[in-house]
Amino acid sequence: MFQRRIPEWLRHAPTPGAKGFAILSGIEAISRGILISVFPLVMYRAYQDTVVVSQIYFYVGLISLVCGLLVPWLTRFIPRRWMYSSGAVLFIISAFFAIEGTPTTIALSLFSYTVAVVVLFVCFNAYVLDYVAKVELKKSETLRLFYSAMAWCVGPAGGVWLLQWWTPAPFLISAFGAAVLLVVFWWMRLGDGKLITKARAPAPNPVAFLMRFFVQPRLISGWLFAVIKSCSWWVYIVCLPIYAVESGLHESVGGIALSISNSLLFITPFMLMWIERNSVRYAIRLGFFMGGSIFVVATLTTDWPWAVVALLVLGTLFLILLDICAGLPFLMAVRPSERTEMSAVYSTFRDISGIVSPGMAWLVLLVAPISTLFAVAGGGMFAAWVVAARLHPRLGVPKRV
Repeated sequence: MFQRRIPEWLRHAPTPGAKGFAILSGIEAISRGILISVFPLVMYRAYQDTVVVSQIYFYVGLISLVCGLLVPWLTRFIPRRWMYSSGAVLFIISAFFAIEGTPTTIALSLFSYTVAVVVLFVCFNAYVLDYVAKVELKKSETLRLFYSAMAWCVGPAGGVWLLQWWTPAPFLISAFGAAVLLVVFWWMRLGDGKLITKARAPAPNPVAFLMRFFVQPRLISGWLFAVIKSCSWWVYIVCLPIYAVESGLHESVGGIALSISNSLLFITPFMLMWIERNSVRYAIRLGFFMGGSIFVVATLTTDWPWAVVALLVLGTLFLILLDICAGLPFLMAVRPSERTEMSAVYSTFRDISGIVSPGMAWLVLLVAPISTLFAVAGGGMFAAWVVAARLHPRLGVPKRV
């Protein structure tokens, strides 16, 4: 009698590594990329007022900030694998809220989507810090962006096109992507990560690990870089589609521009090679200086909408460079015993930018046109360029044996 042997890849998932996490991130990008240009449009359709849309983004950011900070505390009672799974489920809930289509459910959809992103981000970074060595973090970030490139390239323009064809379509695709993410995550058997704690250490709470964060300058500067970069992306993703519509361009312009920007993710391996030949500090300073300059020039050309769109797309080349390297000062400084807690702190850059950006937009739009926000984002990048001068010149450069 012949015995059938179950293939090894079915009995045991491969050991998690940079490539495995990149695949996981790429699947998550399906759920996020298809909606990233859709949400500003459906919010604007529902409320017809950029100030009201900014207010909703502001309040959603406040709530999701609290949720992100609570994740480490919640993992005392809920295993990390279930926290990650709940984030994926929130994507599905968000999709069905949006399909309902009323202004209230659309706002609830945005809230569910934002909380899903922050929960997945906290857990994902904790897993990466558990399984990926510090010297491999640059490679891990580059692979993550590269594997996500197709979803981020096709998703924004495709989402807007599907929205015009049948409103529920992009949300159903997002829900499907979240379901696939759940299946792959459980197949990888990441469990609750590697448990590394200090002897006799008290149970983590938000106040305690925030205090540990504030006494570590490298963590603070790395977090600030992530906040400013995220604010710049927020201005591009949310304000550009609205600016295009108000300037008389088609509402698909914002989604197409974002897809073009995201297609630049395919060159991230070459960016990584360039960073390795130079230094993390030089790459961060160049990214913020060039990005800030281009965003400011875009405001000065506001009477030529197509020029503004072209300049902002060019500016995102440097934002993608920052996506690779701007978070490295933080990730390389995290202590093994504080992975989950500091992953939660790091994840707040999304929520803080989700509070600062719409709050700033809310105030600016009371006295100035929406194109002014591009210059404000540029000013923030110039501030980060100044702070980055204090980074160690050999940060991220491998030690010579």
